[in-house]
Order: sequence, then C-alpha cells, then structure tokens
Amino acid sequence: MITIPDSDFLWFVDQALDAMVAIVRELGDERANARPDLPGANSPYAILTHCLGVMDYWAGHAVAGRRIVRDREAEFRATGRVDDLIERVAAARRQLEADVATVRSLDAPRGALLPDDAAIPIGRTQGGVLLHIYEELQQHLGQMELTRDMLVARATR
Repeated sequence: MITIPDSDFLWFVDQALDAMVAIVRELGDERANARPDLPGANSPYAILTHCLGVMDYWAGHAVAGRRIVRDREAEFRATGRVDDLIERVAAARRQLEADVATVRSLDAPRGALLPDDAAIPIGRTQGGVLLHIYEELQQHLGQMELTRDMLVARATR
C-alpha cells in the first residue's frame, strides 16, 4: 500500500500551482487572458481557473463531502485580473489543505460521482481522487507552458 503524509501531497500540488502562478504573473493581465490562434484553445487564465475548479470539486466534493456548485464550462471562459486569480489560488490552497486533512485514502469518496468516474481508479477511493487532482494539475501545467510559449512568440513577431 502506498501512503504519504498530507504535507508531501500538498508539496507536489504546490509545485504545480507555483509554476502556473509564475506563468500568469509573467504574462500579465492582457496576455494571461489571451488565447493562442488554435481552434478551442484556452487562455492561461482560464486554464488556471479550471484547475481551481478541479481542486474544489474533487477534493471538496469527492473527498471532503462538501456540496460544490461548479460551472465547468464557465471555467474555460473565465477572464480577469492576474492579481485576483493569484488571490483565488491562495484561498484554494488553504481549502485543499483542509480537505486533504479529512482524507481516508482507501475509503470510497464521500461525494457521489458520475458512474463513469466511480468505476475507475480516480473515483474508487479518496486516494485515487487525490492522484487525479495531481494528474490534472500536471497535465494543465504542460498545457499552460505551451500556451505561454505560443503567446510570447506571437507577441514577438
């Protein structure tokens, strides 16, 4: 059985969030809200907003059993000031820490999940939920890095 302290899991999450915050801070308000010239592309601001939704839903609902109202589609349309988003990241980190403190890794999620999610490892145990959160953050960090590179390249042309 794999077990790690809460602080170790949160350290890995913080590494991903720190990198995402650095990207939106580097880009500033205008470019962080810009989308690359690709069909269906998202802005770095929207990607990070989506990651906060992932953390809130999966840790808050699935792990901690809180009732979460989430508009996933709106996450991808989100725009705003980078400083405000960074404040939301700080609040999300605090909430994640509180939610993780309730984890019973081998127990089933406390919140009901969609049948397709509940049938696979991301939804069978609370530990699986935490791995899914980390998986999503890493995936979207890579997406943000590529998005940043395209936006910076566009600005220098």
